[in-house]
Amino acid sequence: MDETSTTKTRFTEESLLQNTYNIKNRGKYSRSLSHVNDELYSFRCYLRWMCVDQSNAFTATLSWSVFIVFALAVPAASHFFIACPDCDARHSRPYDAVVQLSLSSVASLSFLCLSSFVRKYGLRRFLFLDKLCDESETVRMNYMAQLNRSLKLISVFAGPCFIAMTAYKIWWYASGGSQIPFLGNVYVSDIVACILELCSWLYRTTVIFLVCVLFRLICHLQILRLQDFATYFHVDSDVQSVMSEHLRIRRHLRIISHRYRRFILIALILITGSQFVCLLETTKAKYGLSIYKTGELALCSVTLLSALSIMFRSATKITHKAQAITGLAAKWHVCATLDSFDGADEGGRLSAQISHEKIYPRVGTDGESEGDDAGDEEDEIDNTEWIASYSYSTISYQKRQALVNYFENNKAGITVYGFMLDRSTLHTIFGIQLSLVLWLLGKTIGIS
Repeated sequence: MDETSTTKTRFTEESLLQNTYNIKNRGKYSRSLSHVNDELYSFRCYLRWMCVDQSNAFTATLSWSVFIVFALAVPAASHFFIACPDCDARHSRPYDAVVQLSLSSVASLSFLCLSSFVRKYGLRRFLFLDKLCDESETVRMNYMAQLNRSLKLISVFAGPCFIAMTAYKIWWYASGGSQIPFLGNVYVSDIVACILELCSWLYRTTVIFLVCVLFRLICHLQILRLQDFATYFHVDSDVQSVMSEHLRIRRHLRIISHRYRRFILIALILITGSQFVCLLETTKAKYGLSIYKTGELALCSVTLLSALSIMFRSATKITHKAQAITGLAAKWHVCATLDSFDGADEGGRLSAQISHEKIYPRVGTDGESEGDDAGDEEDEIDNTEWIASYSYSTISYQKRQALVNYFENNKAGITVYGFMLDRSTLHTIFGIQLSLVLWLLGKTIGIS
């Protein structure tokens, strides 16, 4: 039996073993009830503690009640009754309205979208865990590790801002910023008001980051799948299997884009609008800028911009990975074509490999050898390594060319109403916003 037949047999056996493993583990990833051994047990507990779980009537009522209290009622009461417009220069809060409206609007959008996602699809289906049984063991292990890491990421983003806000609120109340004894005692009133404001801030920022981190988690699964899909070009695969896998990945990317497109667009509009209002308010001559006045506004801006950066970075990263498949397919086609011609000229596979080693060394784009450190400039898909092709013996030139044409004309990625979220789109958004900022500064402080 020749080497090509051996490779085909080995690849077929691995596929059969993988399918058998998937059937045995299908029940593991299709559970819907939460218990101690459930991989989503800690995640569901976190949602219950955050009061965003709406799995039954009681938790749904509790979730909406907590949302109304901490996202709407407490910020409104804080602005109208505790903002203290007549305080001294250090305790006045002239930007409190912008802060409360910005955080509450984005938190409301996040809560409504999260509630809709979980109620309509369920947590397991929303996180694509029901499809995880069809993936390879590497994808499953890495995705579950990323799932367990997601809760820590929320703390990493929300924790520092909350600590800074806690220090600011304690200073503000302890130094006499509020003198409204709504509970009969000034000190008790200040303690209760401070705790309520901090809980409101923590609730809103955590809900915002929760939706963004979930989007990042789902995108990370697709990145893992794309990296696993890239291995199809390094084994003896046929065009049909490559096409089927790519169509499945594109379908999941369309599903993610459809679910998140409203949230991404509305969040971009709200956060951009809030930043322009912040810029307009801070450039007014009647307000003196100081850390005591603008500290809360700065924390709000950092929070919202961090959440927006999480989403756009995840979207552009997965779009970059998906589009890198086109370059990988083109390189695979070139390598297979060159190897096929070498094999035909020399009369065999061994001579083709020897000719490849002599004539086509693995070098970088600037002539450096393969052993040189490329750093972070190359990844698993978009690299300069030569592909040891097996496909010239089974896939014709026309089929490979048709596959490359398909990749070139069917680029995958995250889209928002037809607009691909790639680096060029981000550059366009940044250019538009920079133009508006310069125009606004020209109208307020005279920058020409």
